[in-house]
Amino acid sequence: MAEGAETTSDRMVVLALDIGGTQIRAAAIEPDGMRLGRCSAPTPVADGAEAIYRACAALLREAADGLPAAVRARVAAIGISSMGPVDPWRGLVVDPPNVEVFRDAPLADEMEARVGLPAYLERDTNVAALAEHWLGAARGCGDFLYLTVSTGLGGAIFHDGCLMLGPDGTAGELGHVCLVANGGPRCGCGGRGHLEGIAAGAGLAMQAQDEVARGASDFLRARADLAPLTGKDVAEGEAAGDEVCARLMQRARQAFAIACVGWVNAFNPERIVVGGTLAERQGERWLAPARAAVESSALRAPAARVKIVPSELGKDVGLVGAWPLVAQRHGDPAWRERRV
Repeated sequence: MAEGAETTSDRMVVLALDIGGTQIRAAAIEPDGMRLGRCSAPTPVADGAEAIYRACAALLREAADGLPAAVRARVAAIGISSMGPVDPWRGLVVDPPNVEVFRDAPLADEMEARVGLPAYLERDTNVAALAEHWLGAARGCGDFLYLTVSTGLGGAIFHDGCLMLGPDGTAGELGHVCLVANGGPRCGCGGRGHLEGIAAGAGLAMQAQDEVARGASDFLRARADLAPLTGKDVAEGEAAGDEVCARLMQRARQAFAIACVGWVNAFNPERIVVGGTLAERQGERWLAPARAAVESSALRAPAARVKIVPSELGKDVGLVGAWPLVAQRHGDPAWRERRV
């Protein structure tokens, strides 16, 4: 593929790349949000950065090659949703806590060189926020927060209709607010007491492993004998009546609720949109304590305004958001001239 495709926004097609620690997904996104040519593959983390680049480029080509010729002619650029933190101006994945081989990885430049289209990179939660603002649970909202509660716990801040990035592109790392001073569960970033370490899947898994080492849970010990523990094991343990799992899940929900109170007071959002596999599986059991905490503890005016709602776009959120990402940045030299 070569540059020069038709780029009028009402006809532009975007190749979307959604890269995580376990899976890479790609698709072509139409101007109405339709997803074409979805494809996926495991992220070859153990094989190093070059293997990841090859896998990403192969999926982008697969998504494009399956398009009708008339649609393929309208492909203008690549929008990339990546684990963070990232430098969106230079197109770098900076320092992902769980994928060390991708530190300072020039992902956007690599995709441009391998696929032959301009590429724009953003943190996965920011891309998800763009998607929910465009077609999902934040339609019509100028001020909202997006949270994903899955293996990790990430966030994005929308203010006055725009993403808040900060000078380094790292604004919105809401999972790394510290809720426990001088201690608390370990976080994948190396810190302790962070919300992500308490309430996300990876953090719950580490806490569960500690409980197994203490001999505190027969349920978790049996699961650990079969495979490495996950946050899903902890949630299923709670459902099965295990007291240790129930305590860990209750603390996770309470920590998320307390954090929501702080975010409501600090940002005065119209909505908090919550996605991610852990939160989706928990449903109202996850969201209801957050609503109750905000109603009882947040400042009166922002508490009365905010609505805490589930996301609407599910697993496709990282693909859908590639279209508004490219629509906002394609042709703007600010997103290219700072690359080195």
